[in-house]
Amino acid sequence: MDRQTASATFPSTAPAVADARRFVRKVLADWGMDEVADDAVLATSELATNAIAYAGTSFEVACRLHDGAVEIEVRDRHPTRGIEMPGVTASSGRGLPSISRLAASWGVSYDRRSKGVWFRLPGPGAAEGAVSSDTVAAETAEAARTAEIAGNGSARGEHPARDGAEPAREGVGAAVQGRFTGGAGEIPVAGDRLLRSPAAVEAMEDGVAAVREVLGAEGAAVLLTERDGRLIMGSSAGTAAEMPLGELSVGSLAPAARAGSAWVAADASDPTAAALRARSLAAAPLESQGRLTGLIVAVSSASGRFGEGDGVRLGRLADEMSLSLEKARVGELERSWRGWLSFVAEASDLLAGTLDQERTMALVAQLVVPRLATWCAVYTVTEAEPDRLAYVWHADENRSDGLRELLEHAGAAPPTDVPGPWNGFAAAPAEFRVAAGDTAGDQVYAFPLIARGRRIGTIVIGRPSGDRFPRSAIELAEELSRRAALAVDNARLFSAQTAMSSALQRSLLPPGIPEIPGLEVAVVYEPAGEGSEVGGDFYDVFESGLRPGSPAPASRWRFAIGDVCGTGPEAAAVTGLARHALRILAAEDMSVPAVLARLNRLILGEGERGRLLTLLHGEIAARRRSDGVTIRLTSAGHPPPLILDPDGGVREAASPQPLLGVFDGVEFHTDTVDLRRGEVLLCVTDGVTERRSGNRLLGDGHGLERLLAGCTGLSAGAVAARIQRAVRDFGPEPSNDDVALIVLRAS
Repeated sequence: MDRQTASATFPSTAPAVADARRFVRKVLADWGMDEVADDAVLATSELATNAIAYAGTSFEVACRLHDGAVEIEVRDRHPTRGIEMPGVTASSGRGLPSISRLAASWGVSYDRRSKGVWFRLPGPGAAEGAVSSDTVAAETAEAARTAEIAGNGSARGEHPARDGAEPAREGVGAAVQGRFTGGAGEIPVAGDRLLRSPAAVEAMEDGVAAVREVLGAEGAAVLLTERDGRLIMGSSAGTAAEMPLGELSVGSLAPAARAGSAWVAADASDPTAAALRARSLAAAPLESQGRLTGLIVAVSSASGRFGEGDGVRLGRLADEMSLSLEKARVGELERSWRGWLSFVAEASDLLAGTLDQERTMALVAQLVVPRLATWCAVYTVTEAEPDRLAYVWHADENRSDGLRELLEHAGAAPPTDVPGPWNGFAAAPAEFRVAAGDTAGDQVYAFPLIARGRRIGTIVIGRPSGDRFPRSAIELAEELSRRAALAVDNARLFSAQTAMSSALQRSLLPPGIPEIPGLEVAVVYEPAGEGSEVGGDFYDVFESGLRPGSPAPASRWRFAIGDVCGTGPEAAAVTGLARHALRILAAEDMSVPAVLARLNRLILGEGERGRLLTLLHGEIAARRRSDGVTIRLTSAGHPPPLILDPDGGVREAASPQPLLGVFDGVEFHTDTVDLRRGEVLLCVTDGVTERRSGNRLLGDGHGLERLLAGCTGLSAGAVAARIQRAVRDFGPEPSNDDVALIVLRAS
């Protein structure tokens, strides 16, 4: 197969993780590698999240297809930061163990400017074939360790050689083997996972049928071990299906069972036979990696029914079933682990989809309940409030109010940097504990929300006292808390930036619009985006003919509408300079051309900090006979103003002149407009004329002129509203440019 490559670069933002996943899925679909797409997408999601959370730089995702295998590399721009190994050089994180479980091989590569983590997945069919018992045992050991520690340890070296071979796994094998060296009965394994596996249930049903057939037994059963050492019924047939299983534990089994050998009981004195109410019994242990997973038994209502030969044959059947159950156990562990990883990936997508702090905290709580806990509370930490209860969510809505009151009167959220149990309910007054009912006795864990090296809050989760938290739920909640902390911190930063931008934007807009005799005035201003950046458009209408200390009313007014190139603080600086300079210079009785010439020199004097500025500036004077107004205006590189006649005709009202901030020594002139009763003057920024819908612009083909012609007979406010609505409805996507317009109508 020819080598194929595809790559894309993504910014260091939370939504980029989802974009990277979509990119990988599309590339693999184009290559016909859909069968490995899910694993590739999950692994890419982990590495992209790590690149954003820890490297903090943009990252590149490169996909390569060669000899039927897919190789994907995520490369960030932070080569000096080493890859921390969870459980070895880091106290948290699961990305690399996730890659270890998904990929056939993986490694890390460095150069002077970047660092990459790559992984390789075999193509469809490459991993097919018979699975030996040794292979299953090795996979079981690694899968069990992965399920138990959920990525808090790593079996691979920090810098594996990129030679195509799978890095060593000695750490996993040694760790697992070292824990189970004392015989089959020493550390039992829970059988609840097997009961959730259709393959395991089928294997047990086939096994008990085979036992009855081979031994001619009246009944047969498979008993599975629980974490507390009890034995539970896995599958049964014949008379065993009618026998109630009494209290039976691993500790009460015959010595042969604890030694890993089959045994035969000729009478009911054997504890297993007594528990099954059988007169005789043959039994063999089911083992895996030195651990007892259960028993397979044959029972009879007659004493002395089974001989030593039956025990030997049953032992062989037990060995075969152990292998089948281990395959099913590995498959169930894989499904459980993939479900965990998918949940984390989907949670990351949801958390990245909002920049509202309150919504983010609500989303965190609803992700936790009911999958991980019965209830969840989120505390936030600010300079003003050390710990504030921000959100409470309970699986039973009727208990939410009682839980909130209990939490509000309980001890403060623990100011810790590591997760652990929390006993805050004990500090709550007795009446609130009584009102909360059983909830006051719940087992509770607290997880700090840590972002950029500081604690910004705490997640507290709880379950009823009889429903203990499994280790996997604790570790999954810990992983979710890390991602939630980044999401909450991003939402905080965005809220602060938005508030600052809004305050700055308000300072750049006029405080109010004066009343002008004989003239209706309407203005519209809509900044682009979500308010996180200050736009470059501005407008102003103000009195200019008012003499200080004179009781006479104003006789002249000025208006201006402009557009500074760019957005953000630099554009805001020029916007503030322009708007305030216009008012100051107009107060000095400078003419419109003189004001623009002075403003042009001021912008040029800013040097590199300056920005190009298009500006339409005019002076309004009342006519002697009160028949409309006279306007003298100058358009410096700005979209030309339009006049709407009462009969529906539309014409341009000013000649084009150079924009500001480009040439020195420019001489401007004015165009005079007599705006008579019923006529409308429309002034807009390019956010109106350049509103896009596909390849079309609103201003194409005299589009704005036709739109204005349809406003005949409307008031100034109605004209402004119609233009604003037309701009919004022109394209399916929100506008990416600020929109400002001024409507003047002679009355």
